[in-house]
Amino acid sequence: MTSPQKFSLEKTSKEMVVKQNRLTHQEKQNLKKGLIFISPWLIGFLAFTLTPFAMSLYYSFTDYDIIQSPKWVWFKNFKELMHDQLFWKSLYNTFYYTLFFCPLGVVVGVGIALLLNLKIKGMAIYRTIFYLPSIVPFVASSILWLWLLDPQFGVINAVLEYFGIMGPGWLVDPQWSKPALILMGLWGVGGPMIIYLAALQDIPNDLYESADIDGATWWHKILFITIPMLTPVILFNLIMGLIGSFQYFTQAYIMTGGGPNDSTLFYALYLYNNAFSYFHMGYASAMAWILFAIIMLVTLLVFKSSARWVYYGGE
Repeated sequence: MTSPQKFSLEKTSKEMVVKQNRLTHQEKQNLKKGLIFISPWLIGFLAFTLTPFAMSLYYSFTDYDIIQSPKWVWFKNFKELMHDQLFWKSLYNTFYYTLFFCPLGVVVGVGIALLLNLKIKGMAIYRTIFYLPSIVPFVASSILWLWLLDPQFGVINAVLEYFGIMGPGWLVDPQWSKPALILMGLWGVGGPMIIYLAALQDIPNDLYESADIDGATWWHKILFITIPMLTPVILFNLIMGLIGSFQYFTQAYIMTGGGPNDSTLFYALYLYNNAFSYFHMGYASAMAWILFAIIMLVTLLVFKSSARWVYYGGE
């Protein structure tokens, strides 16, 4: 093939690609209408998500108290955080809550889902009862648990006293304050429980029938059929639980305010105090980005480990 012919073919092919990539008049009109329809979301995303996200990164490198203009200080906020005892205390409290609540939340959620998956009369009522706590607003549930956990007049200590057990101080005792909040959190596992229940009902009955033929006990069926088939859902709920636990705020803010002795000063609560009580907006922004990095790191580690324990049907 001669070079002029080759050049002509290349030119023709490029023109065809350009024509294919060009939008027709109708496609342009559809694109314009689509952008108009999603413009409220785009404006909201730009104004309330992307812009604050970018500004928080900028403020994390500044000394900013909301009243005066930001002053660029480079990594000063991050360096000060490394020497802030309350920062490390809040980080410890948050990890403590996360390490205990997330595994317990999975165990309790799966256990309740297994019970609610039984075929007995009135099961719809039981499912509703167990799901209701998850839709109660955090503020209302926090006030309710303040009454339940009251060391003198609370229902929980009254029940323990009936059985001859002296109840702890719960929220007024630094040693029991975090376990009290963990107990309260387990009360609201109705959301994950519903997801586990839906996944349980999606497991093929053929697997259980085959196990029955092989003489498997109920425990073996749970251990070798139910749990492996639930692992994708467990992974999802675990990730969501981790993200929520690292941002734990409302209950501690309402019920304890971080006390007693900073035993419930969680990371998000300390961040809030720095931003809106002490007006250290730059300092709080630096804390926010550290929290973002921690959540990203923990999430990636869980995803990386999931290849060893998560089973997907068909694999």
